[in-house]
Amino acid sequence: MPEQYQHICVVRAFAQWILISELKEGYLFRKIRANDRLAKENEPMTSEQFLEMFRNNLLDIGVDFVPYGTHSFRRGGCQWLSVERRWPLRQICEWGGWSQEFTHLTIVKYLISWNDNPHHVDRDDFFNMH
Repeated sequence: MPEQYQHICVVRAFAQWILISELKEGYLFRKIRANDRLAKENEPMTSEQFLEMFRNNLLDIGVDFVPYGTHSFRRGGCQWLSVERRWPLRQICEWGGWSQEFTHLTIVKYLISWNDNPHHVDRDDFFNMH
């Protein structure tokens, strides 16, 4: 990996987190206690704690956090599971905690949006795996 991209390497970040946190088992991202200490108990980080830290990270790099929330991660995960992993819609709904009845078509809001920039795929390549 070129040196200028090493700071965004997921594998390096993961290895550094394991080293710093000294976690040997259980949740990778644990609940945060007072004074920014990791919980000793095996309890997951809450969505509220994640959102607060995510928004603080955006502020650190000078990005307005207001338009961003955990919705962005669910939507990205939904699209990745559909496009890259080719999961069936019902399985994606189960993963996201959405109704599998398709009465409100919540899944469509996550899969398709006005601001998507889909890659152009020729019709001949529709069924080719990439």
